[in-house]
Amino acid sequence: MSTDRGYIARNNDERARLKALVSKCSDADLATPMPAGWTVAGVLGHLAFWDQRIVLLLDQWEKKGIVPTHEVAADVDWINDAAKPMLLAVPPRALAQIAVASAEAADRKAETLSDELVAKNAAARLLNLARADHRKEHLDDIERVLSGKA
Repeated sequence: MSTDRGYIARNNDERARLKALVSKCSDADLATPMPAGWTVAGVLGHLAFWDQRIVLLLDQWEKKGIVPTHEVAADVDWINDAAKPMLLAVPPRALAQIAVASAEAADRKAETLSDELVAKNAAARLLNLARADHRKEHLDDIERVLSGKA
């Protein structure tokens, strides 16, 4: 039985989209306000945070056998809200660069994960290896806000 790795191509596409966006954004673009008190750079930092989470959890699973627990949906909002002030304190260009580096790290980790762990992850629905899903949502939002800029 083959392991479904269809997420790899989608991750690569959305990571390329992220890199293209970051490369064309001016510092003013990165500082553009987004809904709920975020900025473009802050949203990119948010993406980086969740990509880094995947890298860390997969590393622990591979190297230490620590199986990730299911994400608690009720925790996502408070985690994002708690991270927001720190993310907004980071220089915008640095957040943009961290977002790209984190996306690359998360995608490589998801791509090189053993077939066994990919299958176990899929069966238990523990981690979303399709990082493209989260990226697409936020890149769509960013592009919508930036296209409406005067």
